[in-house]
Parts: sequence; C-alpha cells; structure tokens
Amino acid sequence: MHRQSLAAPIANLLTDRTAILAVTVFLNVSGFTIINPVVPLLVGSYVPESQLALTVGVIVSVYAACAFLAAPLLGALSDRYGRRPVLLLSLFGSAVGYVVFGIGGALWVLFAGRIIDGLTAGNLSAIYASVADMTAPAERGRVYGLLGAAGGVGFMFGPVVGGLLGEFSPSAPLFAAAVLSLLNMVWVQLALGETLPPERRAKDLRWHQLNVISQFSGIFSDRTLRIAFAASFLFYFAATMMQSNISVLLIEVLRFGSLGIGMTLFVVGVMDILAQGVLTHRLLPRFGEYRLARVGLMINAAGFLLIGAIVWLPSVWLLIAAIVVFTLGDGLFMPAMNGIVANVAPDEMQGRVQGAYQGQQAIARIFGPLLAAALALNLGSGAPYWTGALIVALGVFILSALRKTGESR
Repeated sequence: MHRQSLAAPIANLLTDRTAILAVTVFLNVSGFTIINPVVPLLVGSYVPESQLALTVGVIVSVYAACAFLAAPLLGALSDRYGRRPVLLLSLFGSAVGYVVFGIGGALWVLFAGRIIDGLTAGNLSAIYASVADMTAPAERGRVYGLLGAAGGVGFMFGPVVGGLLGEFSPSAPLFAAAVLSLLNMVWVQLALGETLPPERRAKDLRWHQLNVISQFSGIFSDRTLRIAFAASFLFYFAATMMQSNISVLLIEVLRFGSLGIGMTLFVVGVMDILAQGVLTHRLLPRFGEYRLARVGLMINAAGFLLIGAIVWLPSVWLLIAAIVVFTLGDGLFMPAMNGIVANVAPDEMQGRVQGAYQGQQAIARIFGPLLAAALALNLGSGAPYWTGALIVALGVFILSALRKTGESR
C-alpha cells in the first residue's frame, strides 16, 4: 500500500518530457562524474604531490571562470532561439573538451580541455529553463527533485565506471565521457522537442544581455532573487570546496585509489536519489521550498563537520556517515532553491535567470577550489571542511531573510 501511494504521484508527475529530460540529466551527470576519480591522477602526472591539491583547484577554477563568462550568452541565446539548440551546443562542447583532456600530453592541454568545456557549459541552465517552460509553478520543485534523482543515478553510475576504467588507463574515463556526451546529443535531437514556443521567446538579442555585469544587475532588482542567489552562492562556494578537494583528501588520508574514490561517489549518488527523488517529492508539498531549503543547509553544514573529522579519525565508516549527511542536505536544498528561482523569474526571462543562476554557481567554482587548496596546504586537510561548515551556516542566516511568501509559490 505504501509503495502504491509513493509510486502513483511519481507516475503522474513523470510526463513524457520530464522523462526525456531525466535521461538527459542522467547521461550528462554520468559523463562529468566518470572523470572525477582520475582527474587527480592525471594531474599528478605533471606536478609534484605537494602541488597536487593546488593544481587541481586551479583547473576546476579555470573551468568555472569560462562557464561564468559564457553563461549570459548561452542563457540569452536560449531565450531567443530555444532551449534545444543551446543544449546541443553545450553537449558537443563537452565532448570535445573531454577528448582534449583525455589526450593530454602536457599540463596546458588539460587546461585547454577544461576551457573548451567551460565556454560551452550551458546544458544545465537549458534543462532547468525547459522545466520552467513546461510545468506549473507548484510542480517545479518536485520536477527538479526528480531530475536531481536522475542525476543521482548518474552519480552512482559515473564514478564507479570511471574508477574501473581508470584501473586500465587514467585517460579511458575521459573518452567514455565524450561518448556519453555524443549519445546525449543524439538523444536530445531525436527525443526532446523544443519547450519554448516562438510566441514566448525574446523578440531580440541585445548586446547588453551578453554583458555579465548588466545581466546580474537586471536580475538582482528582485529582492527574492537577490536573497536566493546570495544563499545559493554560499552553498555552492562551500560545495565546490568539497568537490574539488574530496578526492585529494581520500588519497592523502585514507590512501584510496581511483576505485575507492569511485565507490565513495557511488554513495553520493545513492543519497541523491533518496533525497531528491523520494524525500523532496514527499516533503515539498508539506513544508514548501523555503523551509526545505533552510533545513537542507543546516544538514549540509553538519556533513561538512563530519568530513573534516575524518582527518582526526580516519575511518571508512565515518566517511560513509559524513557523505550520507552531507548529500542529504544538498539533496533537499538544491531542488527547493531551483523551485524558488524558477517561480520568481518571468517566463520570458527564464533562460537569462537560469543562465545567471548557473553563472553565480560558476563564480563560486572559481574561488571555492582555490580557497580549499590554500586552506589544505597551509592549515591541513580538514580546514576546507570546517570552513565550509561556517560558510553554509552563513547561508542559513541569509536565507532566513527570505519571506515565506516563497513557500506558497
């Protein structure tokens, strides 16, 4: 009986287009998580171990800087010409970037691969804007949760496959990621219809829309968006500190190889499915986006503290507990905040707002990894995670200024 009560609303919510987007998200997340276990190993071929954390952080930051610069253009293009062309362009850019990174041969080639991928990183903003195009405001948070669960499946699949492939060759996961991106292009071309009809598209494309500063200044005129963006920025800033450093922590403290790193990220995927696919679906109608986002941040902060404690108590069981708590928090926060942002944005600005939302995440990814690397080098391996807990706690404080009117949207 319980299974039927859970399955029925999910089946009703999972429309054809939602299912198509879920497959797209799965392939997309599988692609970029396949490479996670081997990035430190590939970079380690060109730098001494003492510089590994810093170099990985710089590579992540360079990708994020390129994504930040490209976000306004890709968002504006999707508002003017539709979501599908931008999504196809982004997937093609990812495939090229993965191939270049996989070929390697020199450190600058690795940077070139991430730059190419970053300059075309508009896939998630196009997907999120597509959800806003085709769903009612009350349903958006739950659809984002289902897409997050699809991403969780990709997070399970990608790192494990990447870890296994990495045992044969560190470059193999990069070429596998490129193949997945190309398969995703075929899937989008064949299965996904355009979600933004011509009558709802922006009438023109002006140069000021391509300027990063003017893009944000126009969006920040809305108070709810200002607060939501600020809280999200702090969350993603801290999250990227963890994401860029966790593989290094596992290598240095627990002596994990690529397979161990992949299995750790498998646990992240399992929790993403549970948090975004099951818990968010059930809790959003009861508590609303605002409360769920705030609780998610609180849980996420506790997860940071537990990860930092691994330095004092190196234990696989503590690692699993920390990952479960950490991922539960971000699994509740992300779909709730996506719903808040999508519901506030006007229909004709969904692409721009989603592009800016991804852009501010890119800003966080520029500086978060650099701070994590600096803290790890100067204060020890646990410092990025204790600092991350403080940053997320500040996000809870800022989010408390968001009026509860967002809960009924």
